[in-house]
Amino acid sequence: MDLTGRVALVTGAGHRVGRAIALALGARGMRIAVHYNAAADGARETVRLLGESGSEGQAFAADLTRGEAAAELVTAVTAAFGGLDVLVNSAAVMVRTPFGEVTPQQWHAVMSLNLQAPFFLAQAAAPHLKRAHGAIVNIADLAAFETWPAYLPHGISKAGVVHMTRSLARVLAPDVRVAGVAPGTVLLPDGWSEDGAEHLRTTTPLERNGSPKDVTDTVLFILDSDYLTGETIIVDGGRHVRK
Repeated sequence: MDLTGRVALVTGAGHRVGRAIALALGARGMRIAVHYNAAADGARETVRLLGESGSEGQAFAADLTRGEAAAELVTAVTAAFGGLDVLVNSAAVMVRTPFGEVTPQQWHAVMSLNLQAPFFLAQAAAPHLKRAHGAIVNIADLAAFETWPAYLPHGISKAGVVHMTRSLARVLAPDVRVAGVAPGTVLLPDGWSEDGAEHLRTTTPLERNGSPKDVTDTVLFILDSDYLTGETIIVDGGRHVRK
């Protein structure tokens, strides 16, 4: 897939991994729709960094926990850029929700952003992506393949993203490819101690934590691999195979 001049919508691109993906795609010559919700300053910084590198970027605000926001966002992006070639569903929330303490409000907050939003974004974007013979990349999580007792709603939502990736790959073929990336420790949550980071390093088979570049390299690999669809690639330094 030649990315030069094509349009990508990256959700959650105002910070962390979403920003890294937006900048990596911009470096490949794509025009980037930078989605954000609360991170307005971060989105402006992403757009600024894109401009500094010679890439085109525009920021788009949307609260994707609202069901109708997905279609509104796709409409705004396609009106501004004249089309859409790649959708990267990166926006997500990860909050500690130990079993026995989960509230319906917490459940809804996790599911509406992590699972509902990518589905309805894909549904809204599908006609544009079909015309472009484009692609969807869903950012899942290692939690989709493991059980983390303090993050069960998060893991369930990301397992849903993996299933959604397979399902969309089938229903959108042959015009649109759909694949996913399931990162392990590529960025530590805010507030984690060095002891926590060290524990993750020593319990990872490759004996190191990853970086956002490990995710962006995999996103680019997916977009460059025209015969790849329906697969979610785990990028975790081997944590999912440890004893």
